[in-house]
This record gives sequence, C-alpha cells and structure tokens, in this order.
Amino acid sequence: MSQTYQMVTLKLRHNYFKNYVYIIIDNETRYGAIIDPAWELDEIEKIIAKYQIELKSILLTHAHYDHINLVNPLVDKYDADVYISAVESECFGFTCGNQIKISDNQRLQLGNTSIKCMLTPGHTIGSTCFLCEKHIFTGDTLFSEGCGLCTSYSGSAEKMYYSIQKIKKEIPGHIRVYPAHSYGLKPGHKLDYLKYNNVYLMIDDKKIFIDYRMRKNQKNLLDFY
Repeated sequence: MSQTYQMVTLKLRHNYFKNYVYIIIDNETRYGAIIDPAWELDEIEKIIAKYQIELKSILLTHAHYDHINLVNPLVDKYDADVYISAVESECFGFTCGNQIKISDNQRLQLGNTSIKCMLTPGHTIGSTCFLCEKHIFTGDTLFSEGCGLCTSYSGSAEKMYYSIQKIKKEIPGHIRVYPAHSYGLKPGHKLDYLKYNNVYLMIDDKKIFIDYRMRKNQKNLLDFY
C-alpha cells in the first residue's frame, strides 16, 4: 500500500537557535499538520501556499518556547487545532486557542493519515513523539546524536531512560527519526542506524544511562546545526 502522506522539512532560525519544523501533508485531502512551529512564520506560510495545504493540526512535542512560539499566529490565521499532552499542558500552564489534550497511544486522523501519539517524558514531564507510517517526530526526546537535556523544569533522566527504552522496544528499525534539532547529522536516519551510532540507544543499564546523561561539564549543548 502506498504511503498516504508526504512530509516537508524546514530548518528555521532565530539567533543561535536552529529548529527543524515538519509539515505532514495528507495526499488526498491536502490536510496538513505542522510539528513544533517556531521562528520564521513567513517561511511556513510559503510552504502552506506552495503545497496548497489546508492546515488542520498543530502537534506539539513539548511546551518549551522554541517549539511553540508560532502557535498563536497559526491558530489565528488557519483556525488549526493544537494537540499537546495533557500532563505537559497542565504542568506548564500552556494556553492557546483550539487546544486539545492528548494521551499516550492516542491516534489522530489527518485525512487518510493516522498519527500515533507516544508519551516520552524525560526532557519534560509530558514530552510526546508523533509516529506516522514511516517517520517518527521526536522533538527533544531523541536526537540523531543523543537525547534531550533533563535538567530543566520537570525534566528527569530516569524518565528519559525509560522513554528511550520504550522507543527501542516499540518502534520498528526501518522507521526514520526526525528530531527538532541537529548537532551535525541530517535528520531522517533509520532507527536501526541510530542504535549503533547514538550512545544513549546503546546503553541498557539505567544507572549508567542516568550518570552519563547528567555528567558534569558537558559542552556545546546549544551548538545546533
């Protein structure tokens, strides 16, 4: 069966921030879902116009500012629904128009395209990954080169350990991983590749994982590519 959707990748910038923003487009209906919209509204609007997208959904992996700062303008212009995990919304006091709170394993429908919500706490208490047929959008949970920081408000290295184990267990190896940031590797590597090239996917012991994630004097944490 052919894939029901296409995906557009945008690399958007503000000062030292570089975020990858993704738009899922259902092939038949042209309904669109944008993941973690941030920074350059004009670039997003160009893609919406170019691909003749009817923006239906905004999917938020978590509530940090560099992942949500274009939510309100997009809701105002396109009247899209905004999906965020209930625990994340409540913890951060997140508010916006058209907000819909989601839970683990909930499925969203975008035309003929099914999107699975996968709760993966660690970077924040309610971080969520979104799984389509061939792609998983991991926000700041799993990067190609590592995993998200666990030192900010509501973060937990122990929860991150369990979330990484969950991804390893539940996500097939052929699925391509699309994080919100890059430290040098282009997004879109297969999970099977990352299992042999990402140290956090290689650590099975919880204590070793936590100690390594929380080690002191880490450098270049915001050195995005």
